[in-house]
Amino acid sequence: MKILIVEDDFVARRTLKEILGAYGECDVVVDGEEALQAFQMAWEERRPYDLICMDIMMPNLDGNAALTRIREMEKEMGIRGGQEVKVIMVSALDDPKTVVRAFYQGGATSYIVKPIRKEKLIEEIRSFGLIR
Repeated sequence: MKILIVEDDFVARRTLKEILGAYGECDVVVDGEEALQAFQMAWEERRPYDLICMDIMMPNLDGNAALTRIREMEKEMGIRGGQEVKVIMVSALDDPKTVVRAFYQGGATSYIVKPIRKEKLIEEIRSFGLIR
C-alpha cells in the first residue's frame, strides 16, 4: 500500500508514520500545497496513493481545500467513486460543522479526531479493505 501523510505537526506526523509504516510505503509532506504536488507526481509516475491521512488545520493550504482539489484532479483524470483515493481527515476539531465540511464538501472517506489512536486508525483502514 502506498500512503501519503499530510501533517504539519511533528509529533502527529511521526505517530502516523510509525503506525502506517508497518502497512506500506509512506511519503510525508507538511501542508496542502505539498500534498497536491505529491498526489500529482504519484499519478504521473503511475504509482498513485491508496491512502491519504491529512490534517485539516495546516499553513499555506488547509486539508479541506487540498482534499477538494484532489477530488477535482481525480475527476479530471476520469477517476470516480470506488477508484478514488481513500482519505482520512485527521483533526483536533470534532465539532459537527468541521466534520460535515470534510465529508460532504471535501469528499473525505473518514474522519478521526486527535489524539491519534492506533486501534482506531487501523480499524478505519480495514473498513476500506486496504488491509486485513
